[in-house]
Amino acid sequence: MKMGFITSILETWNYEEMMDTAAGLGFKCVEVACWPGGGESERRYAGTCHIDCDKVLSDDAYAAHVKAYAEEKGVEISSLAFYPNNMDGDLEKRAAANAHLMTVIKASAKLGVNMVTTFIGRDQEKSLEDNFAILKDVWTPILDLAKELGVKVAIENCPMLFGRDQWPGGQNIMTTPRNWRKVFEILPYENLGINYDPSHFVWQMIDYIKPIYEFKDKIFHVHYKDIKVYGDKLNDVGIMAYPLEFMAPKLPGLGDVDWGKYVSALTDIGYDGFTCIEVEDRAFESSKEKVLDSLKLSKKYMDQFVI
Repeated sequence: MKMGFITSILETWNYEEMMDTAAGLGFKCVEVACWPGGGESERRYAGTCHIDCDKVLSDDAYAAHVKAYAEEKGVEISSLAFYPNNMDGDLEKRAAANAHLMTVIKASAKLGVNMVTTFIGRDQEKSLEDNFAILKDVWTPILDLAKELGVKVAIENCPMLFGRDQWPGGQNIMTTPRNWRKVFEILPYENLGINYDPSHFVWQMIDYIKPIYEFKDKIFHVHYKDIKVYGDKLNDVGIMAYPLEFMAPKLPGLGDVDWGKYVSALTDIGYDGFTCIEVEDRAFESSKEKVLDSLKLSKKYMDQFVI
């Protein structure tokens, strides 16, 4: 397995600075944030743009530089990352998200990365059943393009339900093993798979080890992010509360995930792909130094499991 990190945490670094940082810290790969334009987003940990995908497609010299700089630093690009709500109930926002995702897919192919990490999305105002009913229409053109270009699409299992803004249904339907089965039934594409993040199962109170074995052939990419469920808060507000009222994202090793068991299960299935630390720990956001500390500490902890 190759260990890296998703670059959105380095939002004020440019591409070269980000790559220099990754190489300097000893990471083998990076999942590169590719939002359109960069710098603006409706939520935290989004909006960062370390590779301009439109420019990759229009400027061969720029695309060559992106590839050459990664090779020079000895850091592979595991995936081009763009995590919008691809099934947004606002049709204008949905169209914009889908259009940029298709641009990211084309850029991933041109750069020889051949992997895109994203969300399926969800119309948060509609039922799960109603979302499944529109899934094929929304995603068939996207996956057809990816298939044609030889690009894998890995969906993270984050419910995107944290507070009032995502209430009531959240903004991603690919959140549980049952939903995974249904999505793969509706969209039977070999190039559609999972970006597996155990932390989202912890706060949903789902076994985060067992699905690794069932979906071993669909795990295209892996995240290392921890989560801490605060029992006293959960006892006070209950599971029907906004999730951030009883849990918080943490660095690997500072939450409730048993990382030894998790990595052991990945080795059981023979997973030897990319594994990326995802930093969303508020305790490490106050300065650039703190951000760098978060990557150093996370890597130091995960180095005991991943060579």
